Amino acid sequence: MTIRMDRAELTAFLRAEFPQVADDFEVTGVTAEGAALHMKVGERNLRPGGTVSGPAMFALADVAFYLALLSRIGPQALAVTTNCSIDFMRKPGAAPMRAEARLLKLGRTLAVGDVLLFSEGVPAPVARASLTYAIPPAR
Repeated sequence: MTIRMDRAELTAFLRAEFPQVADDFEVTGVTAEGAALHMKVGERNLRPGGTVSGPAMFALADVAFYLALLSRIGPQALAVTTNCSIDFMRKPGAAPMRAEARLLKLGRTLAVGDVLLFSEGVPAPVARASLTYAIPPAR
């Protein structure tokens, strides 16, 4: 697949379109398969017991897949999540997290992929998300 937005362009897009969360995420890579992100974890991301909350992990998975998709289709802010399922496999610690997003199918109107989530210091994934995105029609 052709990469239409690189790491710097995705970072600039995130800052312009989603300034409210842009500082929470860092695009660490864009490849032919997808994209990788890093998420800072602070007190607001934790649930009782000192673990990263499900909603925080959902946000990381969703943003990672969104940016992986945009890296292929270009800056289309209106691409939206139509489905997401997450399997929480291990308890993440109160540490930064990494996402590895992979596009499995890119069609004209839908994109399907998965995201593995890792907690810093834990070699195995702590969660796996499966996502489908709707792609807006070309104008």
